[in-house]
Amino acid sequence: MINKERLKRLLIYAAKCVSGVLIVFLLSWLLDYQDVIWVLISVMLVLSPDGSDAVTLAVTRIKANIVGAAAGFLLLLVHPNMLLMMCIAVFITVILCNILSLEAATRTALAATIIVMTHEAGQHLWDTAVGRVISVLAGCLLGLLITFLFHNRYTQHTAEYILSKTDRGGE
Repeated sequence: MINKERLKRLLIYAAKCVSGVLIVFLLSWLLDYQDVIWVLISVMLVLSPDGSDAVTLAVTRIKANIVGAAAGFLLLLVHPNMLLMMCIAVFITVILCNILSLEAATRTALAATIIVMTHEAGQHLWDTAVGRVISVLAGCLLGLLITFLFHNRYTQHTAEYILSKTDRGGE
């Protein structure tokens, strides 16, 4: 049996993730933007299941995403050899995350590095990289917005009210 506090955290996290999907698809429809996968991945990487430090963790993950995206983009400027530059970018991302005390979000940073550096055959490298940097940043901002929306006192009171109603059988 799942306890009430754990159920609350689980429901809030699931609602944040579903909200992220809905917001990304709504904005992509409004803006006629087709390449939503990178925005979605970035949103999901920023969101956290833990409510106690969700905002702090989201900000840390955003900083890490910026480090990873910047490392990937800058290494693309150095040389177009994807294998060599990706290895160096991954190395730099890990080192920078350590130096900047972002160790908890290093995996997020590495995902951003890889997102920015990869591109499909036949597509222009720079257009893809710039588009992916923008997608990562947009996903980060949306993830932070969703975190703020779900971790304010009004949302907490609403979740507690709904859970208390279900405990009493919907009275």
